[in-house]
Amino acid sequence: MRLALPVLLLLLTAGSARADWAPDETVRTVLARGGVHVDVRPDGSGVSGVVRGAVEIDAPPQVVWNTILDCRRAGRMAPSVKSCRIISRDPAGRWDVREMTVRWNNLVPTFRTVFRSEFEPLTSINFRCTAGDVRYCKGEWRIIPLAGDRALVTYENRASSPFPAPAIVARAAMRKDVADALRALRREAESVQRQG
Repeated sequence: MRLALPVLLLLLTAGSARADWAPDETVRTVLARGGVHVDVRPDGSGVSGVVRGAVEIDAPPQVVWNTILDCRRAGRMAPSVKSCRIISRDPAGRWDVREMTVRWNNLVPTFRTVFRSEFEPLTSINFRCTAGDVRYCKGEWRIIPLAGDRALVTYENRASSPFPAPAIVARAAMRKDVADALRALRREAESVQRQG
């Protein structure tokens, strides 16, 4: 069951606390070689898990930022996303509220989630679920400039599954879906940069 990709996309939304996770030297070596890092662990608070991921992207932070926030690209970054729309937004551009509908396959019902994101432009997106079938999610995207018009993107999310599922199954799905979504983010941002 694919339980994490939509959760990753929810990270485009807001939460309240900043993530304190940063890749260590071993992870940075994997990233420098073109890899994607994802780590998923049980969460003591009872949600399905805590997922942390990172990827280096050959595009400047502005391009990465715009790619993450582009609802039109949501389906390309996660084919299970059937719709993404902004419900409300701050006129000053400091936050927005989004709704996504997701359908993984014909065996799993479509689900809906609403999340609020708060923005530190070009730097971080804090998010949290506010309504819908995903009862809990809270996390952050960070975009860190690298030399040569590149960016390091880190992601952290504490999330529950939208459906009853053993926690170990949900965490395995999170690992796969977050890795796939980070690769897709890299592909989309680098494509925009090449077309630029």
